[in-house]
Amino acid sequence: MTEKNEIVIYTTPEGKETFEVNLKKDTVWLSQKQMAELFEKNTDTIGLHIKNIFSTKELDKESTTEEYSVVQTEGGREVKRKIKFYNLDLIISVGYRVNSKRGTQFRIWVPIFLQLHRSNISEF
Repeated sequence: MTEKNEIVIYTTPEGKETFEVNLKKDTVWLSQKQMAELFEKNTDTIGLHIKNIFSTKELDKESTTEEYSVVQTEGGREVKRKIKFYNLDLIISVGYRVNSKRGTQFRIWVPIFLQLHRSNISEF
């Protein structure tokens, strides 16, 4: 059985930036780097929030984290790396912890996104 994987392009309210959001296994998946870009924070800050979410048992690491092989360019050459991706539950938890303008925009966007895609997300 082949899983459906869809890419949704997220554009900031100002229309300045866009990036890809992966929809797979009935949820959204982002890497730590993508979350840092989304919330305009560095990866260390996002990593700290993720660590705190798991240490307080707000969410379970095994059910919210998956590794995927990703081809990326490093030093002018393409390499394949295993990258951790986090599902929508964790992304939302991080989104409610970050203190940034983009975090606020995300908190406004999430309920709209969920409402629009609630019926369609089970098809992915």
